[in-house]
Amino acid sequence: MKIQERTGAGAGRAAAPAQPTVGDRLPTSPRERKPALAALAVLLILVGALGATMLVLQAGDRIEVVKVTKDIPAGESVTSDDVTSVMVAADDSINYIPWVKLGTLKTLKAKSTIYADTVVMGQMFGAKSSLPDGKAFVGVALKEGQYPADIKNGDIVAVYRVGDHASSSNSGSGSTGTSAGGSLIVDKARVSSKSDNGDAAVSTGNLSLTLLVDQSDAAAVAQAASVGSVAVVVVPGN
Repeated sequence: MKIQERTGAGAGRAAAPAQPTVGDRLPTSPRERKPALAALAVLLILVGALGATMLVLQAGDRIEVVKVTKDIPAGESVTSDDVTSVMVAADDSINYIPWVKLGTLKTLKAKSTIYADTVVMGQMFGAKSSLPDGKAFVGVALKEGQYPADIKNGDIVAVYRVGDHASSSNSGSGSTGTSAGGSLIVDKARVSSKSDNGDAAVSTGNLSLTLLVDQSDAAAVAQAASVGSVAVVVVPGN
């Protein structure tokens, strides 16, 4: 009887699922540490932070310089009306003109035409105008009807002697013909600067131009301008 009871008890234990023992688990490989990669990651973070810091410092190192807002013809000086100040990144390799030196800049002459919206450099100006060889500047005062309404700096124009003086004087060295009661003085002159005298032009229509002409034609243009007998016409070539 005891033998059967032990057998029955053993059979019941055998039917229960076997629980794995600690010794039956598969061994896991230890994690491989890579100190070189960790050091590289730290280095990249430090380099990125340093670069961002340098950009911030450079952006903060700015200076106030001069920028022209209108075309400055060769041989002309800037005025308070055609310049403004802008902030730029400081750079010792660029010869910017600091805004605090605007007074000095006004005493200098543009060596060549400086176009609007240009941040000017010191080498663009000199103590005196540098005209091309054989050229001269001549100023002319014009009345309404003696110039095109849309004339502007840089335009190429023909200069005519008009009025009563046109028929009595045709001795300018540049005269090559006649046109509608006016004699041609210069076939091609460049408008160096234009001044409409502000609000006065609205009521009177008067306009002052500085023309760049051949030196041989300067006397004839100046003589006609002195008696108000000059008209200009924009010609092809602009």
